[in-house]
Amino acid sequence: MSDTFYSAFDFIAYEEKPDTKHQDSRSAFQRDRDRVIFSYAFRRLQSKTQVFQSGEYDFYRTRLTHSLEVARIARSIGEEINRRHPTINVDGDLLEAVGLAHDLGHPPFGHIGERKLNELMQPWGGFEGNAQTVRILTEIFWQRNDSPQGMQPSRAFLDGVMKYKALWSEFPERPENHFLYDEQSNIRNFVADDSWPQIKDPKACNRLKSLECQIMDWADDTAYSLHDIVDGVKAGFITRKAVEAWITRSKDSHPELAESPALEALLNLIEKDYLEAIFAKKVGEFIRSVELEHWDENPLKDKTPRHGWKLTIPQEIKTECALYKTIALDLVFRSPRIQQVEFKSGFLIERLFNALIDSHLNHKSDGRIKLQLLPEPALTWLQQTTDEKKRARLICDAIAQLTDHEAIRLYRRLFDPDYGSISELL
Repeated sequence: MSDTFYSAFDFIAYEEKPDTKHQDSRSAFQRDRDRVIFSYAFRRLQSKTQVFQSGEYDFYRTRLTHSLEVARIARSIGEEINRRHPTINVDGDLLEAVGLAHDLGHPPFGHIGERKLNELMQPWGGFEGNAQTVRILTEIFWQRNDSPQGMQPSRAFLDGVMKYKALWSEFPERPENHFLYDEQSNIRNFVADDSWPQIKDPKACNRLKSLECQIMDWADDTAYSLHDIVDGVKAGFITRKAVEAWITRSKDSHPELAESPALEALLNLIEKDYLEAIFAKKVGEFIRSVELEHWDENPLKDKTPRHGWKLTIPQEIKTECALYKTIALDLVFRSPRIQQVEFKSGFLIERLFNALIDSHLNHKSDGRIKLQLLPEPALTWLQQTTDEKKRARLICDAIAQLTDHEAIRLYRRLFDPDYGSISELL
């Protein structure tokens, strides 16, 4: 590790006691990585939707396999940068930790779960997958019975995971995504050593990403743009006929994509059933495409060299990445089969949320008996505060941490008269 690229500033842990002594030889970033990979929150990703619902078929990616791929790609990008810029020497353990943790906050059922929870949480500050990841790392990582606790992440790790820096209330209109919760302003201040720059434009605020965060972002784009195509072909959504029809439809809406030379290659690979092998090589192409340039305009560059560099991608690679993401969006995510599943999943999330809010947040002014539906330890945490916003956030936490199958089982237990029994609940 370069002595000049990382310093004590980067290693300081959020809310770690000053007299904390670590009895092992691991670096701060190695501890971050190990805490994530052995955690309850990370294991649960194996049963959360990436594109197709978890368990639908064995070969589809879940949030867990996707996170493993992002971590490996991010580390490879760092190795590529270090070969070209030996004075920078990005830490591989830090990149791996950021990649493993980047999706910890995603709720069940993929993006529909995130959109639905944001809609339902509007009275209490919204919901955002990346903000929820930050919340897990700093507040509810350890699921203790008396109270939750964060994992005390290092500053560089937390900064690497934090893709967005604008607070929910800083947007002129309620945002659909890409924000931090208002109560996370202190975490944002910690990342900047208690001196977050005064930036009025939320989009400009969100652009202030550390080098490790930028690397994770491109690793994430690389993984899902390429791998969603592979999974979509295997599932039968993306066929030669479907892509040819997409090209015809897209000549007006996406002319720059519909004329991409990568399309003919994609059609041939689908025809020859050789897509996965070639797309595995494309991962390497996307990794090797990265370049660095100085980021003199970043107001945080004087705090740490991590904010002094901007990751750049050649336009032809960005266009190819956009092509694959658009095809996956149009042919997979917007297909009737997936839209039907999303409709059902959103309905399920909404009914669960409203039932828990009604039982644990709303007052008893109507004379009804309120039931204790939340499991422990969430029920105990809820009873320790009377603040409505905090209680709503804890209820949202309980739903967000559910796996796809747990959400379905809880729904059936609450709303299906023929499911479950008294003996099962004891």
